[in-house]
Amino acid sequence: MTPQENYHDWLRDAHAMEKQAESMLKSMSERIDNYPDLRSRIAQHLTETQGQIQLLEEVMDRNNINRSVMKDATSKMAAMGQAFGGMFAPDEVVKGSISSYVFEQFEIACYTSLITAAEKAGDVASVDIFKRILAEEVAMAEWALNHIPDVTAQFLLRSDADGVEAKK
Repeated sequence: MTPQENYHDWLRDAHAMEKQAESMLKSMSERIDNYPDLRSRIAQHLTETQGQIQLLEEVMDRNNINRSVMKDATSKMAAMGQAFGGMFAPDEVVKGSISSYVFEQFEIACYTSLITAAEKAGDVASVDIFKRILAEEVAMAEWALNHIPDVTAQFLLRSDADGVEAKK
């Protein structure tokens, strides 16, 4: 495959990844009841993710790249499976916080690669867009990592109290 073909394929992957993130964040924000800081930051990142999807679609349209319905559907199904599985975990909020951090790191790596691919494919107009998205992902990853101890401490406190829901 040429650098441009790889770039186009990776753009489709990034679009599917953000669609998956959108599904996961929606599900997570709807289920969080007792952790207002986490819920607020998830809602903020959901809005950012929806903006990222729009930016990726603009880049794809500008480059005449069709969206992969299969990749988008597969990613959404994976997100639904993850959300469904989390519903049964007694420590759902802690596992969700950890998973969120890990997913952000995956996104960071993908956008770091996509920046180089865009440069090599000659799509310099998109590099700043990817750098902007990358900065949002880095900020979310840092927030998630910095707040895992707080979410964990709150969970442990809530789970130790009688009659208090801790999992979400």
